[in-house]
Amino acid sequence: MEDLGVAVVIEDDADIRNLLEGVLRQAGFVVHTAAEGREGVEVVRNNMAQVVTLDIGLPDIDGFEVLRRIRNFSDAYVVMLTGRTEEPDLLSALNAGADDYIAKPFRPRELRARVAAMMRRPRHEINRPQQASPSWAAAPAAPASFIPSLGHTPSGQSSSVPAGVLQHNGLVLNYRTRTVVIGETSLGLTRSEFDLLHTLLRGEGAVCTRSDLVRAVRGDLYEPDAYISEADERAVEVHIGNLRRKLKEDPQSPRWLQTVRGVGYRLAPQRTDVPAWPGQG
Repeated sequence: MEDLGVAVVIEDDADIRNLLEGVLRQAGFVVHTAAEGREGVEVVRNNMAQVVTLDIGLPDIDGFEVLRRIRNFSDAYVVMLTGRTEEPDLLSALNAGADDYIAKPFRPRELRARVAAMMRRPRHEINRPQQASPSWAAAPAAPASFIPSLGHTPSGQSSSVPAGVLQHNGLVLNYRTRTVVIGETSLGLTRSEFDLLHTLLRGEGAVCTRSDLVRAVRGDLYEPDAYISEADERAVEVHIGNLRRKLKEDPQSPRWLQTVRGVGYRLAPQRTDVPAWPGQG
C-alpha cells in the first residue's frame, strides 16, 4: 500500500468520523482525527496534513472558520462535508478556500474519488515536495502540446504559440504552468476555476453541459457514468460566477464565457478586434 502522507478528519459525529478514518487509512494515508474545530486546526498544524476532511457543523466553531484558520498556515487539500447544499453555503465554502465538498450522506467510494481528483491536480504554490499521484486514482495524462485553433494566424505568418498554451480574445492559458494572463495581468484562479476555463477553451465554442464541467472539476473525464448530483451542478455555477468576476466579464457582451440557458456554457466567439496572439495585429 502506498504512503500518501497525512490526512486529518475533523468531524464531531463519531460514526462518520470512524468511517472517514477507515476509508482514508485503507487508501494509504496516516490518519489523525479531531471532534472539534479548534482541536482540528491544531492537529492539521502539528501533523502537516496533505488532506483534510472538514464538517461544517462543529460544536465549537463552524467549519468555515476552521477552514479560514487552516488557510493561514496550510495549503492542504480540503474537502468540506455538509448536509446543506444551498448555493450560499457552497459559495462560502469555496470562497473560504475549500477544494471540494461532499453532501451528506455520502458514499465511501465517492470520497475516495474526490480525494483522488484533488491530489492529481498540481499545486504550484506548495513549498513542500509534491505528492505523487496515488495509483488508486491514476489521472489521464495531460497532452504534451495543444495546437490552438482559437483565433487566427494571419495568412503567411507562422504561429508562435508555445506548446501547452491556449488563447482566446486576448486571454492566454498555459496548461503546464497553470497560469492565466490577460494582457499583462495575471489572474489568480483556483484549481477548479482553472480547470473549468481550460475545458471551455479546449471546447473551441462547443457547448459544455454542467455535467461535463462537473467531471472536469472532479477529474472524471473518462467516467461518463459517474453520478452527478444537483449540488455538484450548483457548485459549477458558483465557480463560473467567480471566474466571470475575475475575468471582469461584461454580462451584456461576454468576451470569453457564454451561458447556454438550460444546458451549460460555451466559449464566446472570436473577436476580430483582438489579436490572436500577443504581438500579432
